[in-house]
Amino acid sequence: MNARRVGTPTLNTRNDMQGPPGARALRRAAVAAFLAAGLLSWPGFVAQAHAFKLFGITLFGSEEEETEVIDPVSYSATLSAPGAGKELAERLENTATLVQDAEEPVSGDLGLVVKAREDRERLVAVLYEEARYGGVVRIALAGTDLDELPPIPRFDHSRPVSVTITVEPGPVFTLGSVRLEGDAARLDPATYGLVPGGAAGSVRIIQAGERIVRDLKAEGRPLSRLTTRDVVADHATRTVSVTLAAESGPVASLGTVSVKGARAVSSDFIRRYSRLDDGQPYSPEQLKKAAERLRALSALSSVTVREADHLAPDGSLPLTIEVSEGKFRYFGAGAEYSSIDGAGLSGYWGHRNLFGEAETLRIEGKVSGLGATTDYTSFDYTAGIYFTKPGALLPRITWDASLVAKRETPDTYTANSLTALSKLSYELNDRDTVSGGAEIAFSESEDAFGTNTYLTFALPFTFERDARDNKLDPIEGFRLTAAVTPSYEALGGTVFSSFEGSASGYVGLGADDRLVLAAHLAAGSVVGGDGLEDIPTTRRFFAGGGGSVRGYAYQEISPYNNQNEATGGRSYTVGSLEARFKVNEKIGIVPFFDVGTVSTEIVPDFSDIRMGAGLGLRYATPFGPLRLDVALPLNRFDGGSRYGIYAGIGQSF
Repeated sequence: MNARRVGTPTLNTRNDMQGPPGARALRRAAVAAFLAAGLLSWPGFVAQAHAFKLFGITLFGSEEEETEVIDPVSYSATLSAPGAGKELAERLENTATLVQDAEEPVSGDLGLVVKAREDRERLVAVLYEEARYGGVVRIALAGTDLDELPPIPRFDHSRPVSVTITVEPGPVFTLGSVRLEGDAARLDPATYGLVPGGAAGSVRIIQAGERIVRDLKAEGRPLSRLTTRDVVADHATRTVSVTLAAESGPVASLGTVSVKGARAVSSDFIRRYSRLDDGQPYSPEQLKKAAERLRALSALSSVTVREADHLAPDGSLPLTIEVSEGKFRYFGAGAEYSSIDGAGLSGYWGHRNLFGEAETLRIEGKVSGLGATTDYTSFDYTAGIYFTKPGALLPRITWDASLVAKRETPDTYTANSLTALSKLSYELNDRDTVSGGAEIAFSESEDAFGTNTYLTFALPFTFERDARDNKLDPIEGFRLTAAVTPSYEALGGTVFSSFEGSASGYVGLGADDRLVLAAHLAAGSVVGGDGLEDIPTTRRFFAGGGGSVRGYAYQEISPYNNQNEATGGRSYTVGSLEARFKVNEKIGIVPFFDVGTVSTEIVPDFSDIRMGAGLGLRYATPFGPLRLDVALPLNRFDGGSRYGIYAGIGQSF
């Protein structure tokens, strides 16, 4: 068996590691090849085909264009793996493209041979991943072993060419001696999952080397590299000996940062916003975060931070930020639906690079309540202009400004409002953000207290700690928010303040985190004002609906007066529990339970607790899961909603 050293994705045409006990050099080369071959079956190499698209995003099916096959050759393939367990046998069969693509002809006889050789490498890689280094993979075409075919084969095309794949898995090997040498000698092999007698799969060994280099780089040593990856299989003892050596190189700081690929977006802005400053200590984590930060700018479609392969004369590491710009102008439309509140339609237009530094401008309009009533005056309307300036004043500061006009017509009240907001957000660190600003709101409302007009000046302040591993579909972590909004209602001379807080947590369980337990708790209180009617209707608290207690109508949960009219409240508490179970990579089901209460007191008295429960369906997409929830109110109001159906994008919290 001829093979190159680790890192070169080359295999010979046969995997047969059974050899004479003294053939050390042969075994060394053979086991080195498994590491390269292992890359061929790495999950990242597996691509799925899709077809059905929504808003340009493929959801399911196959979008591969049908191409004409030149000189098509049909074949029939069988795979047998005596001695393999059920799970390994399934992996082997799923890996063999000759089996999976048996109904698709190949191009020419040589094309069939090439496909067979590639399959053998993939199957060998699977065996190595399972630490079966004595396994054998044999493939025969039309009864002739693959290695015995002539350079230009000719098959009988009167019927499909028979392809026979035989896999002898061989025994499972374990780790023997493990040695870390060079600058890695001070590290503990057990930290990297390399323990004598432990698992010896190829992926484990590959990942151990990568993690060693990553840990050395985390010490501020950008030139760290693996110098030796020596792997020897002993068939007599069924063990694998591993020697890994690394060179760490010197500690370095960041050097000059250049930008490549920017045209309309300012290179100076990209450099400044990355926060990669000359002289700061080298940190691979900081480089990763800089790339993520830049990718979050909608003006850039791709971002790569590249390190130089050598240090500058002053001992610093030069960096290059390579970017690609996206389309700056965009427009679109959206839709949502609730069985209780009706359908909603929205449209928007935006610009992602208004003044050359990734400023965004978005103009949008929305109408909702369609289908719930035929009276257009009972529809909800929203029109808004939103502006965002990242890196305002300082790289960590974002300026947001908006002007929004609304007409809200839930069953509990009717309100027309115009709100102007300007705020600055400052990133304290990668998790924590504080923001503060000023808001002016004019509103006219009709509710349980009659028709009233309010002019409110407010100073909203918020704090957020976001430790979720994924903002669109979190599996681990938590998110905390706290907000205080001192306010002055000028027409009535009322001074009041609102306080709100929320906490969400996520825990993944089981293999591949197929089950995620998620919990959410939120509460708020309004302090000030002589009576509840002194507080603007839109600043009082209500609950119910898709973002609150599902199964109830939007803002249906509220204190009611003697005339059974909703008044809204001074305080609220809502909570949700979800069990998010993945049926497969695309489909998930989510049983959930929601609970909430709203009170006229500053602190909820929990005299009226409303609960809802239901089942949700999730479909994974690149922009987040599509959500469909069906919920029932467990203690509904007299004459209230009997159930709710909610659809949207993203998890409910």
